[in-house]
Amino acid sequence: MTDQITAEQRAALETIVAEADTGGRKPTGLQRQIMFATAIGWSLFQLWFASPLPYILGIGIINDSQARPIHLSFAFALVFMTFPAFAKSPRRTIPFYDWVLAILAVSATLYLIVFYNDIAMRPGLPTTADIVVTVIGVTLVIEAARRAVGPAMAVIACLMIVYIFMGPWLPGLLAHKGATFSRVASQMWLTSEGIFGVALGVSTSFVFLFVLFGALLEKAGAGNYFIQLAFSLLGHYRGGPAKAGVVASGMTGMISGSSIANTVTVGTFTIPLMKRVGYTPTKAGAIEAAAGVNGQLMPPVMGAAAFLIAEYVGISYIEVVKHAILPAILTYGSLFYIVDIEAAKAGMRGLPRTHAIHYVQTSIRGLMTICSIIILSAAVYYGLGWTKTAFGEAATWIMGAVLIGVYVLLLWRKAKYPDLSDDDPNQAILKVPNFYETARTGLHFLLPVIVLIWCLMVEEMSAGLSAFWGTALLVFVVITHRPIVAAFRSNADVLAAARQGGHELFTALEAGARNMTGVALATATAGIIVGTVALTGFGLLLTELVEILSGGNLVLMLLLTAVICLILGMGMPTTANYIVVSTLMAPVLVELAAQNDLAIPLVAVHMFVFYFGLMADVTPPVGLAAYAAAAIAGADPVKTGVQAFRFIFPTGLLPFIFIYNTGILMIDIGGPLHFVVVVTNAIVAIGCFVAATQNWLLVRNRWYESVVLLIVCFTLFRPTFWLNMVSDPYQELPGREIVRVAAEIPAGGTLRIKAETANRAGDMTIQVLRLSMGPGGSGQEKLANQGMTVRTAGDSAQIATVRFRSEAAKLNLAAGDEIKTVYVPTERINPYWLAVPAYGLIALIVFLQRRRRGNISAAAAVTRAA
Repeated sequence: MTDQITAEQRAALETIVAEADTGGRKPTGLQRQIMFATAIGWSLFQLWFASPLPYILGIGIINDSQARPIHLSFAFALVFMTFPAFAKSPRRTIPFYDWVLAILAVSATLYLIVFYNDIAMRPGLPTTADIVVTVIGVTLVIEAARRAVGPAMAVIACLMIVYIFMGPWLPGLLAHKGATFSRVASQMWLTSEGIFGVALGVSTSFVFLFVLFGALLEKAGAGNYFIQLAFSLLGHYRGGPAKAGVVASGMTGMISGSSIANTVTVGTFTIPLMKRVGYTPTKAGAIEAAAGVNGQLMPPVMGAAAFLIAEYVGISYIEVVKHAILPAILTYGSLFYIVDIEAAKAGMRGLPRTHAIHYVQTSIRGLMTICSIIILSAAVYYGLGWTKTAFGEAATWIMGAVLIGVYVLLLWRKAKYPDLSDDDPNQAILKVPNFYETARTGLHFLLPVIVLIWCLMVEEMSAGLSAFWGTALLVFVVITHRPIVAAFRSNADVLAAARQGGHELFTALEAGARNMTGVALATATAGIIVGTVALTGFGLLLTELVEILSGGNLVLMLLLTAVICLILGMGMPTTANYIVVSTLMAPVLVELAAQNDLAIPLVAVHMFVFYFGLMADVTPPVGLAAYAAAAIAGADPVKTGVQAFRFIFPTGLLPFIFIYNTGILMIDIGGPLHFVVVVTNAIVAIGCFVAATQNWLLVRNRWYESVVLLIVCFTLFRPTFWLNMVSDPYQELPGREIVRVAAEIPAGGTLRIKAETANRAGDMTIQVLRLSMGPGGSGQEKLANQGMTVRTAGDSAQIATVRFRSEAAKLNLAAGDEIKTVYVPTERINPYWLAVPAYGLIALIVFLQRRRRGNISAAAAVTRAA
């Protein structure tokens, strides 16, 4: 097996990605034109729906209830055109029965638009036609999900439907009163309680535009630019191609919502280079598969989960990004370190540079590599945000003019130098390209990202509208960047460049729509599960089962949930897996933890299930990312998957950590010093975990060194564990003190209470809960901001009102619930002082291993001399 990627292998890889993400059917002629027009129409509809133009022009205004069926109609049409029904179904033509299914499916969704007013006037009283349309629609949603998402999702949806109707005949805990066809029709199809619920709404409002944003960046050449940039940054280090693969996957993960596509895009370039510098085919494939999967943890897209988490938890998109950024950096940092350890074990060396570089430049490049997203966001917010204060509304127009000027200037600069070559893995790369020569060729790709950050953080627009403006600029960039560069190069063909830009635009609009097909069907099918849970109380059954299996032990609950996520994730994509498990398991974990005196933030639970659902993409025997990487590397897919799972193991540690240490998610950070301590401890802790599990720090570890490193890791990640053994973390005050305590908590802090409230089964239980405190003057104002008002009565307090969809409502608090206890932190030593002996142990191990490495080097020198 050579290191080169042949044309046949490229075709096979494209087939893998297509079968998993966009459909494997490639018709020709009129059928191809209809497919293309449908995809373009979907993208244009989504741009129109997200834009302010309908409100400015006063035409074509579409409300959310109408947009969701239209969104699903386009997905239906594409899924039956692009995804074959069976393995032996035709790939070069669309059979007549798929046309029939597509027409039926689209008709069932458009029925909701045509008869929108009639259905709204008879809520809960569906007609025979309504029921027939519902049966057609639900059936075809399940069939479409089977094709686009996988059989696991379809099977779960079918079981949920069966469970609804079989309830009265089921035994014991499984039994429920069941439901009529009319009730199911209203729940699943005619209202927003089922298929057209929150998940499909997020897909319609936010996810599509971010996926389209990524497709436009990719077609414009940003994917190749990021890969080449990462290689120029890191190629000269030992194991450089592998490190470049890790960083490039993080960069492309920002624009790709697919583990498989990320793996293939970067892997075709990096895997042959990894093999060339000494990695085995299995390890080369495993590194790229792990890096490709971790790409979905990197904001801003996070495989579409960022928007779903924001909607389910009830926080802003910016808050989700804030919570996700440090864990994402830690996952990539741990994989980067693993790659370095593998290179050190094999005695690898980096590739030579084309230019010498100074240490200061190396430091700057390293900082950019690790913190590029943070630096870019901070630069926009702090470096440009002042203009909003200084110029008011005019700042937007001023920044727009500056942006266009910078864009033209960057293209003028780019025109002076040759373009990057395509990422051809067959081309022998003997030297690492110069970083600055590589960087200057694609800086204009960052401008739409800057606009996105500006709209989100400075203008504080919604995620959908921010994505629209970022996408609008990116459309402009795709159309114009080639002809403008050609114009600056006077000998270039401007018309040909303009035609290429137009072609890339339409190709990206099609790619964005086809990439969204599976996501739209996953969110629609998840609505069946959500509707079933609401209709039957299935969530209560899960609560009891998990409590029985775990014996009420939270760690066992978390382990059980992690296993469920991995199993479900083997048969469905990340977004679908997240929706299913978060719907079923997240409320269970929150409730059972609250009953065991541990208040877990809801976002931490959702991040937990998301992380483990993601890891399924490399988990044998079905991990598709591992199969794709193995195909490039010429390795065994199962062995590649096992090795990738080992490499991604630190990713599986983090969810358990931020359940107990919410500082990793930037929750309860007390100030700049606390932030620095949390980040530093987290980076060192994940490094200790990698060194212990890989059995290598500077040289091979002694067994006791690995044990000590694991203890240090645990101490740095959860320093309160040891301190809690000798000192209580909280003082208990009577519930009547809640208003006073709330007033003293700074904005961003947390209020912990013990309340007597009803669980989801309706039984009164004592639970420990936490409320995030926002800005406000008095304690009552702060509590009201979180959705509740209280009145004191004796030693306790009673909740007077709870606002719908507020944080208090999401914690199942209700009017009349009694607050028995308020927790305030006790005066004790700062738990982070325990980091001092931990760092001392690290220093001792480093000293011992440095001395051992010196002895090994001396012995090797003597052997060579002999």
